[in-house]
Amino acid sequence: MSLLETVDTDGAPHAVGPYSQAVVVDGWVFCSGQIALDPADGAVVGGDVSLQTDQVMKNLAAVLQAAGASLATVVKTTVFLVDMADFAAMNEVYSRHFGDHRPARATVAVAGLPMGVRLEIECVARVRR
Repeated sequence: MSLLETVDTDGAPHAVGPYSQAVVVDGWVFCSGQIALDPADGAVVGGDVSLQTDQVMKNLAAVLQAAGASLATVVKTTVFLVDMADFAAMNEVYSRHFGDHRPARATVAVAGLPMGVRLEIECVARVRR
Protein backbone atom coordinates (compact mmCIF):
# COMPACT_ATOMS: atom_id res chain seq x y z
CA MET A 1 0.00 0.00 0.00
CA SER A 2 1.29 3.46 -0.88
CA LEU A 3 1.76 6.14 1.72
CA LEU A 4 -0.17 9.35 1.10
CA GLU A 5 1.68 12.55 1.99
CA THR A 6 -0.33 15.73 2.43
CA VAL A 7 1.08 19.12 1.45
CA ASP A 8 0.64 22.28 3.50
CA THR A 9 2.58 25.43 2.65
CA ASP A 10 2.24 29.03 3.76
CA GLY A 11 3.02 30.01 0.16
CA ALA A 12 -0.60 29.30 -0.81
CA PRO A 13 -3.95 29.69 0.95
CA HIS A 14 -4.51 27.00 3.56
CA ALA A 15 -7.36 24.55 3.09
CA VAL A 16 -10.54 25.80 4.74
CA GLY A 17 -12.33 22.46 4.80
CA PRO A 18 -11.70 18.74 5.01
CA TYR A 19 -9.12 18.61 2.22
CA SER A 20 -5.40 19.21 1.64
CA GLN A 21 -3.64 21.69 -0.62
CA ALA A 22 -2.25 18.60 -2.37
CA VAL A 23 -1.59 14.93 -1.86
CA VAL A 24 1.57 13.15 -3.04
CA VAL A 25 1.48 9.42 -3.79
CA ASP A 26 3.79 7.21 -5.86
CA GLY A 27 5.57 10.19 -7.41
CA TRP A 28 2.36 11.97 -8.39
CA VAL A 29 1.08 15.27 -6.98
CA PHE A 30 -2.67 15.85 -6.98
CA CYS A 31 -3.34 19.54 -6.28
CA SER A 32 -6.66 20.76 -4.98
CA GLY A 33 -8.21 23.63 -6.89
CA GLN A 34 -6.67 27.02 -6.18
CA ILE A 35 -8.60 30.26 -6.33
CA ALA A 36 -7.34 33.85 -6.35
CA LEU A 37 -6.68 34.25 -2.64
CA ASP A 38 -3.66 36.11 -1.32
CA PRO A 39 -1.98 33.63 1.04
CA ALA A 40 -0.83 36.48 3.31
CA ASP A 41 -4.29 37.70 4.27
CA GLY A 42 -6.79 35.34 2.65
CA ALA A 43 -8.39 38.13 0.64
CA VAL A 44 -9.59 37.70 -2.94
CA VAL A 45 -7.16 39.31 -5.39
CA GLY A 46 -8.77 41.80 -7.81
CA GLY A 47 -11.93 41.30 -9.81
CA ASP A 48 -10.13 41.09 -13.16
CA VAL A 49 -9.69 37.54 -14.50
CA SER A 50 -6.10 38.27 -15.55
CA LEU A 51 -5.10 39.31 -12.03
CA GLN A 52 -6.98 36.37 -10.57
CA THR A 53 -5.35 33.91 -12.98
CA ASP A 54 -1.92 35.25 -12.05
CA GLN A 55 -2.61 34.69 -8.34
CA VAL A 56 -4.04 31.21 -8.95
CA MET A 57 -0.92 30.22 -10.89
CA LYS A 58 1.34 31.59 -8.14
CA ASN A 59 -0.64 29.59 -5.57
CA LEU A 60 -0.38 26.41 -7.63
CA ALA A 61 3.36 26.95 -8.12
CA ALA A 62 3.84 27.30 -4.35
CA VAL A 63 1.90 24.10 -3.62
CA LEU A 64 3.80 22.23 -6.32
CA GLN A 65 7.15 23.43 -4.98
CA ALA A 66 6.23 22.30 -1.46
CA ALA A 67 5.35 18.89 -2.94
CA GLY A 68 8.67 18.55 -4.77
CA ALA A 69 7.25 19.38 -8.19
CA SER A 70 6.86 22.49 -10.34
CA LEU A 71 4.75 23.94 -13.13
CA ALA A 72 7.24 22.27 -15.52
CA THR A 73 6.19 18.83 -14.23
CA VAL A 74 2.43 19.40 -14.52
CA VAL A 75 0.77 16.71 -16.63
CA LYS A 76 -2.88 17.86 -16.55
CA THR A 77 -4.88 20.88 -15.45
CA THR A 78 -8.57 21.59 -15.14
CA VAL A 79 -9.70 25.20 -15.36
CA PHE A 80 -13.11 26.16 -14.01
CA LEU A 81 -14.41 29.49 -15.40
CA VAL A 82 -17.53 31.32 -14.29
CA ASP A 83 -17.71 33.07 -17.67
CA MET A 84 -16.29 31.55 -20.86
CA ALA A 85 -15.90 35.13 -22.16
CA ASP A 86 -12.88 35.22 -19.79
CA PHE A 87 -11.18 32.35 -21.65
CA ALA A 88 -8.79 34.45 -23.78
CA ALA A 89 -7.60 36.60 -20.87
CA MET A 90 -7.15 33.55 -18.63
CA ASN A 91 -5.34 31.68 -21.41
CA GLU A 92 -2.84 34.51 -21.95
CA VAL A 93 -1.78 34.59 -18.28
CA TYR A 94 -1.90 30.78 -17.98
CA SER A 95 0.40 30.36 -20.99
CA ARG A 96 2.84 32.96 -19.64
CA HIS A 97 3.24 30.92 -16.43
CA PHE A 98 3.72 27.62 -18.28
CA GLY A 99 6.06 29.02 -20.94
CA ASP A 100 6.78 26.36 -23.57
CA HIS A 101 5.37 23.57 -21.38
CA ARG A 102 1.93 22.47 -22.56
CA PRO A 103 0.18 20.11 -20.13
CA ALA A 104 -3.12 18.50 -21.08
CA ARG A 105 -6.05 20.70 -20.06
CA ALA A 106 -9.79 20.77 -19.75
CA THR A 107 -11.71 24.03 -19.33
CA VAL A 108 -15.18 23.89 -17.85
CA ALA A 109 -17.84 26.58 -17.44
CA VAL A 110 -19.37 26.59 -13.95
CA ALA A 111 -22.31 28.38 -12.35
CA GLY A 112 -20.26 29.81 -9.49
CA LEU A 113 -17.12 29.46 -7.38
CA PRO A 114 -16.23 30.16 -3.74
CA MET A 115 -15.97 33.79 -2.61
CA GLY A 116 -17.23 35.05 -5.98
CA VAL A 117 -13.93 34.41 -7.80
CA ARG A 118 -13.88 34.13 -11.59
CA LEU A 119 -11.83 30.93 -11.89
CA GLU A 120 -10.31 27.93 -10.14
CA ILE A 121 -7.51 25.69 -11.41
CA GLU A 122 -6.48 22.23 -10.22
CA CYS A 123 -3.64 20.09 -11.52
CA VAL A 124 -1.79 16.78 -11.48
CA ALA A 125 2.01 16.74 -11.66
CA ARG A 126 5.00 14.45 -11.28
CA VAL A 127 7.49 14.88 -8.46
CA ARG A 128 10.87 15.99 -9.83
CA ARG A 129 13.50 13.25 -9.86
